[in-house]
Parts: sequence; C-alpha cells; structure tokens
Amino acid sequence: MQQVKGLCRNLIEKRWFEIAIISVILINSVLIGVETYTITPGITLIQHIILGIFTFEIIVRFIARKDIKSFFTSGWNIFDLSLVLISYIPESIFEGSSTIMVIRILRIFRVLRLLRTSDEIKLIIDVLSKSFSALFYNAIFFFIFLYLFSIIGVSVFRLPDYERLDAAGKEKYTELMAVAPNSPECSPDPYGTLAESMFTLFRALTGEDWTDLRYNLVKAQEYGFVHVSPIFITSFHIIWFILAAFLLLNLVVGAIVNNYQVIMEESRKEKERLKMLKEQENPNI
Repeated sequence: MQQVKGLCRNLIEKRWFEIAIISVILINSVLIGVETYTITPGITLIQHIILGIFTFEIIVRFIARKDIKSFFTSGWNIFDLSLVLISYIPESIFEGSSTIMVIRILRIFRVLRLLRTSDEIKLIIDVLSKSFSALFYNAIFFFIFLYLFSIIGVSVFRLPDYERLDAAGKEKYTELMAVAPNSPECSPDPYGTLAESMFTLFRALTGEDWTDLRYNLVKAQEYGFVHVSPIFITSFHIIWFILAAFLLLNLVVGAIVNNYQVIMEESRKEKERLKMLKEQENPNI
C-alpha cells in the first residue's frame, strides 16, 4: 500500500501530470460552452472520457493524501469531489422535474476548476476568502446608508399615484411623463417604494442614469409633484454618489488590498521557512 501511495504522490508532483489535467480542464470548459449550441454523440463521448480522467485524478490524490482528515479539510478537494459525484447522477431519474435543471447548472460549475490551474489565481481566492469577514461588515455599513438614503428618497421624491389624481392632476402627470419620462420608460417611479428606491440608489452607484434622475425630479418639482427645492434634489444625488462610489466602495477595495498584502507576507515567510528546512536537511547543497 505504501508503494502505491508513493507512486501516486510522485505522479501528482510531476509537472507533466499537472499540465495534462489543466489541459483536460480547458477542453472540458470549452465543450461546456459548445454544448450551449449543440450536443453531438462525439462531444458526449469526450465529456464521458473527461469525467473518467477527473475521477482518476481524485482517486490518485486521495491515495496520495497525507491522511484522510487533511484530504477532506481541503476546500479544493471537496469542491472537485462534489463536481465529480454530481456528474455521475443520471438525469433520467429526475425526468420532468426541476431538479434536473439544478443538476445541469451544478455540472456547469466544472468550469470553475480553471481557478486551481494557477498559484496566482489560488492566491487571489485566498485573499477573497480571508476578506469575507471584513467585506461582511463593510456590506452592513453600506446597507445602513443605502437604507437611510432610500427612506429619504421615498419620503421626498415619490410621485403621486396617477389613479388618485383629479382630472387636472392626471393631465399634468401625463405631460410630465411626456417631457421627463422614467429611464427606461417601462420602469416604475424610481422612488415609488422602498425596494425600488434602494434599487435606484444602487443603480446610481454604478453611474447608470443617475443624472437623469436628478433632471426628472427637478422637472417634477416644476410641475408641483415634488415639494423640495432643486438644490436639495441636486445635493441628495451628489452626496449619495460621492459617498457610495468613492468612499464605501473604497472601503471594500482597501480591505481586499490589505488582506492581499498580509497573505503575500505569509506566503513569503512560508517559502523562507521551507527553504531553511531544506537547507538543514541537505547542508551540502
């Protein structure tokens, strides 16, 4: 058994084996895209062969493991094993069920195996995983301000319900929609509800039509549907855009950059430690 384990460990450490698996992952990813256009018996056969190669790789890495605990505590091993097992579930047993769509979607996630083809990509993933806690608190901080500004938006910018207006009001409202329609025209009142107001502010954060919001509200104020001054309308949207686009998003970027520096330093120290151990084991090198 030790001999087999040693052979498997030597195999996964070979550069050609790593390149071969990366090539198979690339082929698999391309074929998944091709299958969105057409499915032929040849493509299906290749996908079955690729699944067999992935299964062989998982078995080899399991045999070459240091111990069972170390294998199953590796997120990459769990990820690969889950994708392989899902690929073996026959679609026929879920015929006519929505479950089959879920299985197909999960199989598409095999494309994500490309993430393990480079140490640099793995480093980025480690940075993002370590940043989750900071990003969570940043998200809460962002949501507080989003919620606050959304309530303000609904309170002061919500247009009246067309059905509740009198004849003169309906005429003015129709004229307003003609000169200052919602963007896009099929969209509802951007500050009509709390949920819509939150989405509007998020859209403004991306830079999408946030100036149109200001111009439309100024025009609505001229028609008497919004009861705050144009200065307030302008100040509200400028303050939100500066706060969200420049300050809140920079907190997220700062958290990621900080963790990137931390992980790079940890990686450097780990390489130095391994180098020292190697020199101690082989003092003649």
